[in-house]
Amino acid sequence: MILTTTEFHARVHALNPSIAVFDCDGTLWSGDAGSTFMRWTMGELDAPALLSREQIDWLNTRYAGYKRGEVSELAICGEMVQVYRGLPIATLRAAAATFFATHVEKNIFPEMLQLVTELQRKGVDIWAVSSTCDWVIEEGVKRFNIPANRVLAAAVTTQAGLATDNLTAVPTDELKVTALHKSGITQPHAVFGNSIHDAAMLAIARSAAGTPGAFPVNPSPGLVTRAAKENWPLYYPASVAP
Repeated sequence: MILTTTEFHARVHALNPSIAVFDCDGTLWSGDAGSTFMRWTMGELDAPALLSREQIDWLNTRYAGYKRGEVSELAICGEMVQVYRGLPIATLRAAAATFFATHVEKNIFPEMLQLVTELQRKGVDIWAVSSTCDWVIEEGVKRFNIPANRVLAAAVTTQAGLATDNLTAVPTDELKVTALHKSGITQPHAVFGNSIHDAAMLAIARSAAGTPGAFPVNPSPGLVTRAAKENWPLYYPASVAP
């Protein structure tokens, strides 16, 4: 079942959620901010490279392996954060701010911004969960008034103001559920995601009344297949409607 925007918003509000969880890339905005930020910091777009030639060559090799299915989703998402080890966090956050403003902000789905805003006005606790690095996600969700303490994203520890390669989280697949559980969220009332890597998180959504609250948004082919099995309704923002 494909919902119109009116039907989609109505179904979400009918759940009367207290907690709503959103994936980010492909769900709140179109495109993959994680891989695009990687390319941007390699100097492939419109900014000087932040990474060394050695780091760029290594990451290109790993990402090519990922595209061939030889490197897992979990591994590549972690490595795309670890590669910035040794760089000042202030530099990475400034880079993320410039990157998001110039390359992603224009791709925000207005229908999703409207929904998040309406839910916030009702006092709903909004969480953002993503396997993209926290510097980019925390910057991006500022547009949705989601604070950093409600962001669960791929992250490394900091030492003396510098990024390390010590991963603290890579929320993808079942690890999105794990990250939510660690934050005390065991049964969000509404969950929104766009890829098969969001399926585990979508599956735990239940309203207070026990109604399923899973909403695939701009779904990938794999998630469309899973949604059909689970009887999850689909929603496509206007800019990506089939």
